[in-house]
Amino acid sequence: MDIVIGITATLAILGTAVIFGTDVLTAVVLRPSYAEVGDEAMVQLVGRSHHYGDKRLPIAGIGGAVFTGLTAGIAFIAGAWASGILALTALVLLFVWLGIFGRVSAPINKTLTAAAFAGEVPADTRTLQARWDSVIVLRSVLQGAALLLLCAAIVLA
Repeated sequence: MDIVIGITATLAILGTAVIFGTDVLTAVVLRPSYAEVGDEAMVQLVGRSHHYGDKRLPIAGIGGAVFTGLTAGIAFIAGAWASGILALTALVLLFVWLGIFGRVSAPINKTLTAAAFAGEVPADTRTLQARWDSVIVLRSVLQGAALLLLCAAIVLA
């Protein structure tokens, strides 16, 4: 059963790592870059990035969460309590991330994506981006912590 836990946790790590890497890249590189360009350029870059990200990244995010849940369930069934608790905690962190994304990031993504494709610059563009930026470090930390917990679940399986 340790091998099955290792496989599901590895698949969870792969999916979660994609989202973690995206959030870290955005926090460290893209966020300060957006601050240095004009509003029109920012809307085009951010809106179009979200257009593709919101279509393509859910596969990795959902996969990471599903395999995290499977890791927890399999670990508990196998009596690997420590691994189960670690994976379950990682799953909770992923759900917290999803809540933040759904309440803060996703609505802004939709607004800026629509503006980019309409060729418009909302009057509150910088306010929207500042609100989005306000949660990106927290999102990165949540994803990173989930990854560490999943790695520890493999070690303790």
